[in-house]
Amino acid sequence: MAIWLKQAAAKAERQQQQQQVRSDVETVLAHIEARGDDAVRELSIKFDGFARDDFRLTPQEINACLQQLTKQEIRDIEFAQEQVHNFAQAQKNCLTDLAIETRPGVILGHRNIPISHVGCYVPGGKYPLLASAHMSIITAKVAGCDRIVSCAPPFHGKPAAAIVAAQSMAGADEIYALGGIQAVGAMAIGTERIAPVDMLVGPGNAWVAEAKRQLFGRVGIDLFAGPTETLVIADDSVDGELCATDLLGQAEHGPTSPAILLTCSRQLAEDTERYIHQLLLQLPTADVAQKAWHDFGEIILCADHDEMLAEANRIASEHVQVMTDRDDWYHQNMRNYGALFLGPRTNVAYGDKVIGTNHTLPTLGASRYTGGLWVGKFMKTCTWQRITSDAASAEIGAYCSRLALLEGFAGHAEQANIRVRRYGQQDVPYATPAPVTVK
Repeated sequence: MAIWLKQAAAKAERQQQQQQVRSDVETVLAHIEARGDDAVRELSIKFDGFARDDFRLTPQEINACLQQLTKQEIRDIEFAQEQVHNFAQAQKNCLTDLAIETRPGVILGHRNIPISHVGCYVPGGKYPLLASAHMSIITAKVAGCDRIVSCAPPFHGKPAAAIVAAQSMAGADEIYALGGIQAVGAMAIGTERIAPVDMLVGPGNAWVAEAKRQLFGRVGIDLFAGPTETLVIADDSVDGELCATDLLGQAEHGPTSPAILLTCSRQLAEDTERYIHQLLLQLPTADVAQKAWHDFGEIILCADHDEMLAEANRIASEHVQVMTDRDDWYHQNMRNYGALFLGPRTNVAYGDKVIGTNHTLPTLGASRYTGGLWVGKFMKTCTWQRITSDAASAEIGAYCSRLALLEGFAGHAEQANIRVRRYGQQDVPYATPAPVTVK
């Protein structure tokens, strides 16, 4: 039975915080609905200290942001975006349209149709997360979306140059220096200056995540998101320093980010905790990472790999880093995860920033039923049908007539019956079942 050598200290506080966030977001969205651009402007001043009449960046402003980056920084962004593009394109190539003749004269199919208007939120706040621009904008571009809107909060009172550069290089059609609830609300609801979108994607803080949740249905969303999560599964084939580094590397995302070590080695568990305390003395982001580790960090000791696998599937973490003597076994048997990182040579930061897989992933146990953002999320698989012969229409119609009336749907039955009469030359009385034998 698994033993918690370290437990999260603050899990119970989350529910109370979520109730307050829910109420705040509901008020703000109603404000945007009622007052449009005026509300967005007031909210931007209140939350970001940033005011202007039109939050959409001009080509000149975008170019000025690009000019602030060094040539090497531009090349690094280009490299990351190329990896994301290549993987998204390979994923799209797996999506094929379908047409199949299921019976003589009955043709069924589906088409993969891109969503027309997409809003991509790129978080800023404490860190300008330009990688989120690659993950959402490029993936939507590869999918073939017609209009891609991207919002990111200002950074220190002005557009965040690195984010704007990434948004532009990724191919966003409209770029706004706008953050938080006001950004996702404006994109989903629409204002005088911002035409509404059909779908919202991208990570954000608790208020952004709650706004997306409340707007779901009015628009599509990628995922119901929570704080970044990481799970390290390790045995004594690796050392405590590596495990500690990978745990703290994700804990720095925010003070509510869970970081969990799952191991069958008590020695590794103890070494990892010792290294965590050492590394926190020198990590520049220790103020955030230390709180996350204290409040939401866990070390779980299991009897063996079978128990570790069961615990990992129960936890269903967003990121799962596997460093064991049987990584392929975990690859074949793990079922619940957002993204899997196999072996000590890779890590979650590679996935977050550059390797090419998408970093917008399910949290809060959602990996039990969904994967993360990918090119297919930006596409609708829509079915179609065609009947090409009189005999096929009459045959299907006769079955439909009888089944519709079995359910009490006379109108449905008549849709079938009129075709049985016309194409099958059968005299079917109005709103009665078609005969079993059709000529």
